[in-house]
Amino acid sequence: MFAAQDWKDYELIDTGGGEKLERWGSIVLRRPDPQIIWPLPKETGVWRGADAHYHRSSSGGGSWEYRKDIPERWTISYRGLSFHIKPTSFKHTGLFPEQAINWSWMMDKIRSAGRPIRVLNLFAYTGGASVACASAGAEVCHVDASKGVVQWAKENLQLSGLGDRPVRFITDDVFKFVQREQRRGSKYDAIIMDPPSYGRGPNGETWKLETNLYPFVETCMSILTDKPLFFLINSYTTGISATVLHNVLALSLGRTHGGTITCGEIGLPITASKLTLPCGILGRWEA
Repeated sequence: MFAAQDWKDYELIDTGGGEKLERWGSIVLRRPDPQIIWPLPKETGVWRGADAHYHRSSSGGGSWEYRKDIPERWTISYRGLSFHIKPTSFKHTGLFPEQAINWSWMMDKIRSAGRPIRVLNLFAYTGGASVACASAGAEVCHVDASKGVVQWAKENLQLSGLGDRPVRFITDDVFKFVQREQRRGSKYDAIIMDPPSYGRGPNGETWKLETNLYPFVETCMSILTDKPLFFLINSYTTGISATVLHNVLALSLGRTHGGTITCGEIGLPITASKLTLPCGILGRWEA
């Protein structure tokens, strides 16, 4: 288990009864989480005093109940990086704090490379990894199909004081972008991807992780430089284990480039119980 333990502006206070209680800066949020199948022994005052509580609807989706006036959005920081936080209609906040374990690893890899590094961040969301890589000195290409989250990522880069760094923001279908880069002969030293379990493209194309991940990794390999630095896959897909990611990377990157593969669960420490909440898996290949 890789646990993100270096946060000061984020804390997973407690868990139970299908919910988690989190501190984002000075604001406490209560949100559902399907991994939390254990009970909450007692709903203490800290649970009842959450600033906002997301309730799922029986018909799907859900909504926030605000118990105090909170800003529409606010800022938290991690190792000199800053991010806007905003409760969204689908329970997320615009940041996955467990990913800090990957940000730190990538920053260290880039800084110790001793050469210029070009990074491609696919399914890049609000740019946590893009900001981290840019802060370490990499040239970054950030690609996501959602115009709104790409704008959010641009704001996070500015918020971190990195607006002058060489970061290219692309709003596009990830698969078509990679194919065009392949035709153009573009090359990257490192690739990051956080693919969905299931998706549908603008022309009805379907993406299913179990079917499409391996061929997509092989396509991405064609745009790696001759001396790639790292390749990172994140996954939140239920039923896909870390060993599956290890096998995908071993049969693709490992077979072609050798190197080292590290896979496992990622999670967040729970203050109240001293346990760890699992939050997905990662697969890392490095030269």
